[in-house]
Amino acid sequence: MTLFDPPPGTVDMSRPLAERLRPQTLADYIGQEHILGPSKPLLRQIERDELQSLILWGPPGVGKTTLARLIARATKCEFVPFSAVLSGIKEIKAVMADAERLRQTGRRTLVFVDEIHRFNKSQQDAFLPYVEQGLFTFIGATTENPSFEVNGALLSRASVYVLQPLADQDMNVLIDRALAAAGVRRSISDAARKLITGYADGDARRLLNMMEQ
Repeated sequence: MTLFDPPPGTVDMSRPLAERLRPQTLADYIGQEHILGPSKPLLRQIERDELQSLILWGPPGVGKTTLARLIARATKCEFVPFSAVLSGIKEIKAVMADAERLRQTGRRTLVFVDEIHRFNKSQQDAFLPYVEQGLFTFIGATTENPSFEVNGALLSRASVYVLQPLADQDMNVLIDRALAAAGVRRSISDAARKLITGYADGDARRLLNMMEQ
């Protein structure tokens, strides 16, 4: 903590609303009941701390990055985010070296690769030996069909989970959270809710951006 950090328990209002409302626990996560509902395979893996490498496939704004962060927190892993747009093999190897050092101290690493479909074959292949060794838990996120965009060798070592656009009832929960975060004491009309959820089209980030505006 520095002198410029907000006091514990306070919210940094300079951050975008979507970031301020990012869930802190799986219990606060909205949607994706088909994979995170009671007794569903992914939730069981998380609760038993038996998580395997996986690919999260779904449209923008449905919670892929948030879910990866929450999984890391629930399984007490160091969360290492990767952007396939900004990173190359050099950066991959540097992170692998860090993961090895953490393992030697008894700490585990979860490597999250956003937009993994943007990595070329060589870059995707660079993960393979480390995934096989179990050096870290690997989670990739993509908006594209992984059967066509992720190398078969890497895909065969990961379970694929499909994330769906948020339902209207989930979007209305987000609207209520956004109103509460803004200190609004009254609700908004059903017509306004319908308009906002219609424009958002299952995209939580888009909805929260509209609410902030």
